Amino acid sequence: MNAVVGTHDLLLVTLDTLRYDVAAELAAAGRIPHLARRLPGGRWEKRHAPGSFTYASHQAMFAGFLPTPAVPGRHPRLFAASFAGSETTAPGTFRYETADLVSGLAAVGYRTVCVGGVGFFNRRGALGSVLPGLFHEAHWEPGYGVASPTSFEEQVACAERVVAGLPREQRLFLFVNVSALHQPNWFHLPGAAPESGDTRASHAAALEYVDRHIGRLFAAASSRRPCFAIVCSDHGTTYGDDGFTGHRIGHEAVWTVPYAHFFLHRDDAPDHPDDEAR
Repeated sequence: MNAVVGTHDLLLVTLDTLRYDVAAELAAAGRIPHLARRLPGGRWEKRHAPGSFTYASHQAMFAGFLPTPAVPGRHPRLFAASFAGSETTAPGTFRYETADLVSGLAAVGYRTVCVGGVGFFNRRGALGSVLPGLFHEAHWEPGYGVASPTSFEEQVACAERVVAGLPREQRLFLFVNVSALHQPNWFHLPGAAPESGDTRASHAAALEYVDRHIGRLFAAASSRRPCFAIVCSDHGTTYGDDGFTGHRIGHEAVWTVPYAHFFLHRDDAPDHPDDEAR
C-alpha cells in the first residue's frame, strides 16, 4: 500500500449487512455481473467481520482492521496505525501516526469524503455524527437511507458530484456506506408487499439492485486517476437462521462477510456509465 497511497485515489465501499453466502451465490449464478467482473477470479473472498453491527465494525475498519481472511494464519494488513507490538503490520502496510485511517490519509494530502447510508451516518444526533465526523466532508440525506428504494443510485449521484467538484490534482479517499441491503429491503423484490417482510430473497434482490448501479460509482472513482477499491460487508444478518433474526449477535451468518479489493482504471470501459448502452 505504500506504493498506492499518494499515487492513487482510494475507494472504500461497505455493503452494509451483506451476507457472505448470498453474495457468493449471486456471483456464481451470474446475477451480479458488474461486481463479479471485478472480483478476483469472479469470486468473493470469505472473511470474518471485525464487528457484529455497523458502528463497531466501522470503528474497527477506520482504525485499519478490515475484515480478516477466514483461514488460519497471521494476515498482514493494508493499513495500520503505528502501534508497538502489532503482529499484522508488514513492510507493505501503510502506517499512519494518527488514531484512525481517515485522518492518517488526510495527513498525507487526501480529501476525505463520506457518503453515508444507515443511521450511524445520518448526523441526526451525537451518535450518528461520530463516524461521519472523521471526514473532511460528509453527506447524508433521507434518500440515502434504509427506507429509500432508490438509496444507492442517489448515493452514487452524490459521489459523482463530489468527484466532479474536486481539483484534478487533489487525491481523494471516498467512503460509501451502502444502505440498500439493510432492512427494510422487501421493496427490492419484485411483487413483494410490506406484509411480505424482509427475507433472504429480498436481501439478494437488494444486492442485484446495487450491482445495476455500481458501475457508475466505479467510473466516478477512477475518472481522474487510477483508484484502489475495497468492497466488503461490515457484517451479515440473519433471517430466521437457527431462530435468529437480525444481527449484533454471534452467529456465523453475521460474522462471515464477503470481501474484495482491486484496481480501477479509467480506460476499463465496462465500468463506465455507457456500459449497458453498448
